[in-house]
Amino acid sequence: MPTAAILGASGYAGQETLDRLLRHPDLEVVALGSDSLAGETAAALDVRLNGSLPRFVPNEDALAAGADVIFLCLSHERSAAVEPPDDAVVVDLSGAHRLADPAVAHRWYSVAPGAWSYGLPELFPPAGTLVANPGCYATAALLALVPLAGAVDPATVVVDAKSGVSGAGRELKSSSHAGFVLENFSPYAIGAHRHAPEIAQQLGFSVCFVPHLLPVRRGLLATCYVQTGEDARALLEDAYATSDLVRVLPEGVTPELARVQGTDAAEIGVFEDGATGTTIVVCALDNLGKGAAGQAVQNANLLLGLDESAGLRLSGVLV
Repeated sequence: MPTAAILGASGYAGQETLDRLLRHPDLEVVALGSDSLAGETAAALDVRLNGSLPRFVPNEDALAAGADVIFLCLSHERSAAVEPPDDAVVVDLSGAHRLADPAVAHRWYSVAPGAWSYGLPELFPPAGTLVANPGCYATAALLALVPLAGAVDPATVVVDAKSGVSGAGRELKSSSHAGFVLENFSPYAIGAHRHAPEIAQQLGFSVCFVPHLLPVRRGLLATCYVQTGEDARALLEDAYATSDLVRVLPEGVTPELARVQGTDAAEIGVFEDGATGTTIVVCALDNLGKGAAGQAVQNANLLLGLDESAGLRLSGVLV
């Protein structure tokens, strides 16, 4: 059975990756990396975790554990400094390796371009052994727009996106305190968000992108406005006809955070504004699921030759 190691296992993305590996039928966790919890049992992270899991070790030790696949759930700076083993698949959940421009990219692309890939499975399947996992906002925007990219006027594309507070990570920040987030709703990084060049790289053109912080724990919704003379619904339905994780909803049905929270699925809705001739494509997903850990495991599954959806949460619980 292939083995897996998680670096940064005590963060939100690391915890979510571990959760999927615990339900995975074909991957065994052999190393949990956390510099802050090194030496502790897994129960130090979550009391529901039992003694069958390995103790936490420093991230450097987890990297050297000989795992077949390594998930980097570290900060951008720390992931950029990781020297990947030659004999392992490495999936980086940070933003350190997403840009393929040799002028700005890290050595994963500039030194070993054949080993590097950007892994959004439905649109850009991973290849090689070093995978840049897409950002959460970029995932939603690209799922909504890539199938339409050749049929829209790039100058008209606007992406208005909102994400839950867990998208900011587990590290404390003044902007993620309850006193700031609750009963509040605000845009941020306007015109300067790090996912904007990532979106432009994969689309082939820049878009007007504005992210907002929602007063919820998890979930992301991107509303994309385009001008096109093509049948957007037909293009999107064709793109995701065989996908188990991306669903184009029936006409008139609106994507909702509540249906995708806690899952690795994405919902897409397509609407027309007759007054302006604008096509509106809405994509909802869980920023920690399809926007992070779920997609990382999906990428690893494909590169290891496993069932693409193994270990993933395909749907939420109906209540």
